[in-house]
Amino acid sequence: MKTVLTINGQQVSLDIDTRVTLLDALRDHLGLYGSKKGCDHGQCGACTVIADGRRINSCLTLAAMHDGETIITVEGLAHGEALSALQQAFLGHDGMQCGYCTPGQLCSATAMLEEARAGRASQVTDDLTTPAPLSRAEITERMSGNLCRCGCYSGIVAAIEEVAAE
Repeated sequence: MKTVLTINGQQVSLDIDTRVTLLDALRDHLGLYGSKKGCDHGQCGACTVIADGRRINSCLTLAAMHDGETIITVEGLAHGEALSALQQAFLGHDGMQCGYCTPGQLCSATAMLEEARAGRASQVTDDLTTPAPLSRAEITERMSGNLCRCGCYSGIVAAIEEVAAE
């Protein structure tokens, strides 16, 4: 099936089997290796990308389902050679150790910050009518779909807090 996607600002056309996951299309057909295949069951978040502004597990969705959509991977978060504020904060707060989960963490956090700015509630949001600044509990809940086997959660949360405060 011919599938057209806009990946990190560039339109690409793929002629792929309808059973190819978005993750496999990114890695095997486009050479974008940032998104990782961790569990291949949607449980770890290492494959998280942003599809039309929503964070999704790319291992659980078919590439053909996203025909015409805009996909942002970790490779698309930086602005040329300049890291995004969130990428810079991850470095500053040691929000990574082995780095395997980091691309998914960064994509998830980027989209999560936009969700929070748009006033979308989470399971722990106290007041649904007046969104409050992101608390540690909010960030932890909103990022719960992304696991880090190294346990770098304190650095990840600190990095997100820094960028959320800006």
